[in-house]
Amino acid sequence: MASSSPTRSEREFQDILRRLELALDASQIGVWEHNLDRHEISWDVQMHRIYQTGRGSGPVAATIWSDAIHPDDRERAELEFEDAIARRGQYNSEFRILWPNGEIRHIRSRAHFYVSEEGSPSFIGAEWDVTSDVLLANEAARQRAVAEARALALEESSAHIEYAAEHDYLTGLPNRRLFDKRLAELAEDASVSTLAVLHLDLDEFKQINDSHGHAAGDTVLRAAALRIEAAIPKATMVARIGGDEFVILLVNFGGLTELNRMAREVQRRLKKKVRFGHEMLQSGASIGISWSADRSGSNLLAESDIAVYQAKTSGRDRIEFFSQQLKDDLMGKRRLAEELKLALEQGDIIPFYQLQLDAHTRDIVGIEALARWHHSERGTLSPGIFLKIADEFGLSSEIDASILRRVLADRVTWEQHGTTLPRVSVNISGQRLYDPQLIDDLETLEIPRGALVFELVETIFLDDCDDELLQTVDRIKQMGIEIEIDDFGSGHASLIGLVRLRPARLKIDRQLVSEVDTSSEQRRVVKSIVEIGKALGVDVIAEGVETENHAVALAKLGCHTLQGFALGHPLPASEIDDIFASKKATQAAHLRR
Repeated sequence: MASSSPTRSEREFQDILRRLELALDASQIGVWEHNLDRHEISWDVQMHRIYQTGRGSGPVAATIWSDAIHPDDRERAELEFEDAIARRGQYNSEFRILWPNGEIRHIRSRAHFYVSEEGSPSFIGAEWDVTSDVLLANEAARQRAVAEARALALEESSAHIEYAAEHDYLTGLPNRRLFDKRLAELAEDASVSTLAVLHLDLDEFKQINDSHGHAAGDTVLRAAALRIEAAIPKATMVARIGGDEFVILLVNFGGLTELNRMAREVQRRLKKKVRFGHEMLQSGASIGISWSADRSGSNLLAESDIAVYQAKTSGRDRIEFFSQQLKDDLMGKRRLAEELKLALEQGDIIPFYQLQLDAHTRDIVGIEALARWHHSERGTLSPGIFLKIADEFGLSSEIDASILRRVLADRVTWEQHGTTLPRVSVNISGQRLYDPQLIDDLETLEIPRGALVFELVETIFLDDCDDELLQTVDRIKQMGIEIEIDDFGSGHASLIGLVRLRPARLKIDRQLVSEVDTSSEQRRVVKSIVEIGKALGVDVIAEGVETENHAVALAKLGCHTLQGFALGHPLPASEIDDIFASKKATQAAHLRR
């Protein structure tokens, strides 16, 4: 008799089914079957959960599946299933569905084709919700895209920073850093036989900036960059290495003649005027050239700098080639300038004084303070040795200020000895006149009115002397300091300039005095200057009076005051004090008689 209880194999089969159901439930995978002959679709419970139909397991209409698919994915999903049917092969698809509440979910569907024992073709498949995986993958892709974009931006930014670090922001030319790098590379390049550097410094650039503003200066710099590039071969490098400094780097050039020709062409182009608004600005260039025939480029820039410095100090708009003599001379000047700075700090720049006498009575009517350098090794040095160096290295203002302080201190000493002091003339440079601190510095010194005269060299006062300078001169006059024009007759001042300046005195240039006793031509020139002085109500001083004949001739021509070796050499303050004391004693003895 057969047992009614399940066999072991049936129990095992039932256990397997239960485990499978539990596994499917735990994994939330839905199972479906599509019978192709009967066009029947059957879903399990999890399929209905995935699609949120609200039903249990069992047959479903095909439209339930297709209507649930997102409209943008529907056609593709249906075509993929139809393709699987046609191939009688595997079905593999991924699409989006819309829940009744409008939420979008991502579904992955897999199925196998099989034929039942009855010969009915079907697809058995499974579907599961992969929304979290898709969103995670999308977020990872987004983060990856962001990271790639940032990396690209960083790369572009780094390239921009690198470019900016090696190029001038205003002209777009390579800067000093890129120039140095390129020069070092060429020095190591075996194909390079010769190297040259043309160092350009724009002339009148500071005046353009001061007169028209920095925007005008920028316009000139951009125009200069374009014009320099247009004047040189395409493969040649031009860089801006300073405010108004440019350099041209030449490789394998055709000799010194070519360098000179190119420099001339650059100068020609840079002399052309530049339009700035309604103004036409004109500059130019001084050029220093250094070259090497052995690819040694390490010193070329320094050497060209020495050459351009010489070009500037020689009168501008010049071309100078570097030489060892130029270097030695400049090094000598620089050493002297350093010594001069130290001398100023130590108070070794002192005034010597030369008497100025009335041309007719020979009474002392003034004294001029002349700078001397009390050098520890070379003794007392005259201005001819160091004043030009002071001008070149910007020390003239410091010398002027130092001498002025010493003069005021010497005046105090002389006054304490009971001396009635004449006026004291002190030289003042154009550099000092343009110092914005000058007036404030003078006011702090509390200079007695009528005590000092400032001597200004004639070259300061050309026809185009600007209003700023004239305003400074007026402020000086208001402080009770008189103005004299030194070296008058050297060919720079004009009557217009004199009328605008209104000095107290003119000092005739010594070259016009040297032969005044023997040359009728010089006497006529001196007489003309005296007449100009009379017309303007200005006294005339003659310097360089080296003989008694000079003194007599100049007095006859109408000069008011005389100064020169014939009447007294420059002396230190102590010896001038002795002269004042001797004069005072003589006057006292005369009164006792």
